[in-house]
Amino acid sequence: MSNVWSLWIVVLTITNIVLLLWVLLANRKQAVVEDDQHDSHDEVKTTGHVYDGIEEYNNPLPRWWFYMFIGTIIYAAGYLIVYPGMGAYQGLSFGKNKAWTSASQLQAEQVQAQVQYETTFGEFAKTPIPELANNVDAMKMGSRLFLNNCAVCHGADASGNPGYPNLTDKDWLYGGSPERIKETITLGRKAMMPAWGAALGETNIANVVEFVLKRAGREHDKTKALLGEPVFAKNCAVCHGADGKGNQQVGAPNLTDDVWLYGGEPQELRQTLRNGRNGVMPAHEQMLKPERIHLLAAYVYSLSHEDAAQ
Repeated sequence: MSNVWSLWIVVLTITNIVLLLWVLLANRKQAVVEDDQHDSHDEVKTTGHVYDGIEEYNNPLPRWWFYMFIGTIIYAAGYLIVYPGMGAYQGLSFGKNKAWTSASQLQAEQVQAQVQYETTFGEFAKTPIPELANNVDAMKMGSRLFLNNCAVCHGADASGNPGYPNLTDKDWLYGGSPERIKETITLGRKAMMPAWGAALGETNIANVVEFVLKRAGREHDKTKALLGEPVFAKNCAVCHGADGKGNQQVGAPNLTDDVWLYGGEPQELRQTLRNGRNGVMPAHEQMLKPERIHLLAAYVYSLSHEDAAQ
């Protein structure tokens, strides 16, 4: 800090304290007139402010309130002597707190926190995810990480919401192995379901949906499903597979089960096919350290494995 700025802070701080003290003392000159002490010649002055028939007396602060303010000023003066607050002045020396600054205290606390961090998350990071998923203490910490970072989309119970996958079943868009779960949390995911409305038209969209319903073993229109099969093979099989069972490498869902991310009713399927889907799983690489991601991945892994600790 330059000498000019240091002097400016000192002058500004002292001036403010002196002005506050002057305001307090100046308004203390008029004594409060108690009801049992004044006679008919005494007159209680008002400020002239009147609201709804109520006048404001021009009395000073009560003594206890006045002395409380005086106490805060004395405390402020003592604080500025002991701790830095007057420009480049470093404060008095008190053993370990010599030349104390908020930055030095923060750094000391960060060092202490890092030691504690390494003794907890550091040890968990060395444990394989399937094994870590059976550690009760680790899963308690993982649960808190999940609630703080994931529950807003996937729900507190991880059962998902429309557009946000259920993490408690065994149906995975991008794979449920420990490595794939960690990759998803770290790098995020971006849905790649294109809109087919303009390319296919409403008739073909309706036919493809009936074919998808047929593959899922649900009630469907047989005639439309038959017409939709070649359209599916030409336009959809490249991602979802000829058998419609999906491709976890690109996040194409299995269309032969009864798990539907955006709803499985015919009108919902037509909307998905017509307009596409652009769901985004945000990357947590910058928000969470690798050790926390490892622990969070273990917790997510445990949700769909009945033998894991809960």
